[in-house]
Amino acid sequence: MAFSALRLSAPVLKALAEEGYEKPTPIQAKAIPPALEGRDVLGCAQTGTGKTAAFTLPIIERLTKLGELTVPGHGAPARKPGRPHALVLAPTRELAVQIAESIGTYGRHARCKTATVFGGVGQNPQVQALKAGVDIVVATPGRLLDLIQQGHCSLAEVRILVLDEADRMLDMGFIKPIRQITGMVPAKRQTMLFSATMPREIVHLADSLLREPVKVEVTPVASAAPKIDQWVVHVPRTLKQSMLERLLESDDATSVVVFTRTKHGADRVMRRLVRAKVDAAAIHGNRNQSQRQRALGAFKDGSIRVLVATDVAARGIDVDDVSHVINFDMPVEAESYVHRIGRTGRAGATGKAIALCEPAERGALKAIEKLIGKPVPVMAMPQDLAAISALEPEPAAQAPRGGRGQRGGGGGNGARSAPRQGAKAGSGGGGKGKSPAHGRGGAHAKAARSDTGSTKLEHPAAAGQPARHPRAHQLPSARTPSRRGRR
Repeated sequence: MAFSALRLSAPVLKALAEEGYEKPTPIQAKAIPPALEGRDVLGCAQTGTGKTAAFTLPIIERLTKLGELTVPGHGAPARKPGRPHALVLAPTRELAVQIAESIGTYGRHARCKTATVFGGVGQNPQVQALKAGVDIVVATPGRLLDLIQQGHCSLAEVRILVLDEADRMLDMGFIKPIRQITGMVPAKRQTMLFSATMPREIVHLADSLLREPVKVEVTPVASAAPKIDQWVVHVPRTLKQSMLERLLESDDATSVVVFTRTKHGADRVMRRLVRAKVDAAAIHGNRNQSQRQRALGAFKDGSIRVLVATDVAARGIDVDDVSHVINFDMPVEAESYVHRIGRTGRAGATGKAIALCEPAERGALKAIEKLIGKPVPVMAMPQDLAAISALEPEPAAQAPRGGRGQRGGGGGNGARSAPRQGAKAGSGGGGKGKSPAHGRGGAHAKAARSDTGSTKLEHPAAAGQPARHPRAHQLPSARTPSRRGRR
């Protein structure tokens, strides 16, 4: 099937031809026809399937037919300041920018005017764009509500509403803003909702927003792209960075996305890669908009080879030639694994996905294998790293938590804190090496060595010793005046 068979207008077909697009993807072929008829659409498709065009093309077409856009040979309708006719909600600024760029590309000959609204930057340019009058607003929920409350934008004339990556918006806690925004949009509208996964919460949201929707589903989330080679490396936490750097030495690792669980973890991995002479940048929520855009732009144009990202910031990474996806940290949710590795193997290309799994993450690996319905093949570590790994001790069981303990508390971790505070190994001195009251073992806990050499926690009274007040070392006495007295 060609795009011309979808009854698209000449200006849109011309823009698609200029971009080299000839045939629609499965999600586009299924979603565009009912969307052009004005019907509500519920689409489930993972990243890389072309769902952005599945809703941006119908938006341009419908606004053109409704007389909202300029077409060749006709005059431009007067745009009302801050009153768009179509609204697209996205979870992250990167994805919002990507969607706006797609609308600009496909609607260049229809003279479609778009404003992008997101947080992290000064609002003046966004306000000016809205005041000038726009056809379509692409926004993150929080910033849009902010501008609406300030009177810069009104949704009273929105005729088409789109929620993209709805599952991620719910994960990020946007359900209340979404409800507020959809309550401001006229009831008589067309609504399209697209999501990579369909958990129960998304189904409930769709039921409340959509009217007799056409359900479109391609490539279920339980399966990954068939051209992605998946591997897992079982590696201790202490050797993950070394293993990552070895993987990056491969000649075919030309464009790599590395996923970490936290923002600070992304920065840490990026800094170590830079010290190892690897061109790398990090992208996450703590980076401002200009930093994120520079990093993403450098990755797209090949100036840097490695992009270290968190799950949330990765929404919007739309690069067709990513050679590798490396999971430095295993994802908490199994569905996120499929979404992560979908950054490679896009548009029919091949790719590799490698997960670095430490012993504590094996449960997450089992959940992933259950979701995708097959085991992930194991890749062996290099011999020198394997030899080091064989010397790594098994992770120690954590001592019970109690009191107001610091990290490294409890008898089992006393040795770790000893070099810093002078505490004896295994003394139970806790993170500060001063008193059991500061350790994870609790105020009354005491490390006692048994005949077998194992460490156990005992209550002082149970050991035949007089019980001591848990804050005895902190209580004022006649000899030692209190801090307040000394002042």
